[in-house]
Amino acid sequence: MIARRRSTWGYAAVSRWFLLLAAAALLTADLGVASLHPWADLRRLVSGLVRPDFLTVEIRSIAYTVAFGFLGIALGAGLGFVLAIPYPRFRLVRLACAGVRAVHELFWALLLMQVFGLSATTGILAIGLPYAGICAKVYAEILEEADLSALRVLPRGTGAVSAFAYARLPEVAAAFRHYTLYRFECALRSTLVLGFIGLPTLGFYLDSAFRQGRYAEAGALLLIVYALVGTRRLWVRPATVPVLLVGSLLVLPSTVGSTEVSANLVRFLTHDIVPAPLRGADLADPQTWTRLATWLEPIVLRQILPGAAQTLVLAQIALVATGLGALLLFPLVSRRFAGRMGQPLGRALLVVVRSTPEYMLAYLLLQVLGPSMLPAILALTIHNAGIIGYLMGRHADALPYRADAPSGLNLYAYETVPRLYGQFLAYLLYRWELILRESAIFGILGVATLGFYVDAAIAELRLDVAVVLILASALLAMAVDALSRGLRRSLRLTSLPTRLSEPVRSLQTGTTCPAPDEAPWTQGRGRCGPIPSPTRGSS
Repeated sequence: MIARRRSTWGYAAVSRWFLLLAAAALLTADLGVASLHPWADLRRLVSGLVRPDFLTVEIRSIAYTVAFGFLGIALGAGLGFVLAIPYPRFRLVRLACAGVRAVHELFWALLLMQVFGLSATTGILAIGLPYAGICAKVYAEILEEADLSALRVLPRGTGAVSAFAYARLPEVAAAFRHYTLYRFECALRSTLVLGFIGLPTLGFYLDSAFRQGRYAEAGALLLIVYALVGTRRLWVRPATVPVLLVGSLLVLPSTVGSTEVSANLVRFLTHDIVPAPLRGADLADPQTWTRLATWLEPIVLRQILPGAAQTLVLAQIALVATGLGALLLFPLVSRRFAGRMGQPLGRALLVVVRSTPEYMLAYLLLQVLGPSMLPAILALTIHNAGIIGYLMGRHADALPYRADAPSGLNLYAYETVPRLYGQFLAYLLYRWELILRESAIFGILGVATLGFYVDAAIAELRLDVAVVLILASALLAMAVDALSRGLRRSLRLTSLPTRLSEPVRSLQTGTTCPAPDEAPWTQGRGRCGPIPSPTRGSS
């Protein structure tokens, strides 16, 4: 009976439910095009990319972008490494890491600005804090799954620190390095988003160029972003890390705003973020808590609930659109479909697509289509479909095909997609929580998600309200992450890779037909396929 129930909750059932939810979300979504001349705006944007004006780009903006990204990931990776050791054993550490990574970098920056002003500290901490939670989780999983055979040959009496340094760390150093390099790419993209709130990165100058109609300058800035992300493996090497560290510290911009950090921090913690009814109130008085409930009621009913609903609507549509887009795009990067000539072009296209931050892409589409949910959906779809499509293409190239395998559409529909569908769902379910986090911040661009209300509360200096809304956003992201992990466990997808940084390992060349409970990737398809090698499934 138990096995039969498990078999009914398979890939097809999950896919159908997600499609139905997306169809229902479309009925309530605002998908209108408000721009009077969208094609003219698009032509001006494309003309800027075709004829970029590199002479107008400030070199300082490139240096600031690299400095914020490098120092942010250095802080995040360093804290994450320290937290990874107690992460598996202490629930409090896991909850703290889940909490900090559930808050988007942009929300962190908006809060930290109240203490540190528009400073380098704000930018570095806004990246470093959530990345510390992410890195702690991933590093802990890498350590947990590492080969422990070296520990068994250590002499008796070896201390814990020596055993870790000489037996465990060498085993995981390469995995740490690859993942940290990928996180640095993410940090570069995050610095661009921080530019939209005033930090002097490339994103700040990109925002200014678009607002003033300088499309040639905007095109040059975009191309520089792609060049930075695309060539990071060439200039981020062990030998260049000390140079990057010293250079980043030397070029940091000066603080704009108040420099009284201690006074700001005390005021922020003891007054600004404390709910108004609790400031100076007697906590033992029942009337205090009655006033708090009265204060919370309109926030929950008029901001959190509608904002969360719109965030979920946007994320659900974007998630399903991402899946459809990835299924269409992955043949572009697979040699079996694109050929030797087409594969490099397809990979270059998807690298450009995934290198563009969703927030920045939504901002560009907003200039073309006008304010609605449509630019945000397209931005999330394009970026995430590029990521998943790129990875799926690499997995498709690793599949062993039989000698008489069909070609063209038959190869795609009957050989490749069925064998990769489990991996496809693993990637999609993992991106779900990330898509939701991005959906929340799109409110700052005018979409009525939770970020819209956060931005309004901060603009009105109601930081206590903003903190409540940010906490609601974090709890929503954590709930979706928990649901995603539950679905991955139910579908037995937790052993499949979900990290962009993890190289695709060679699939086994032989086929096998184990029991259904042992082979979820073949379950319900009535055929046997190669077993993907088990690897980590983490951010």
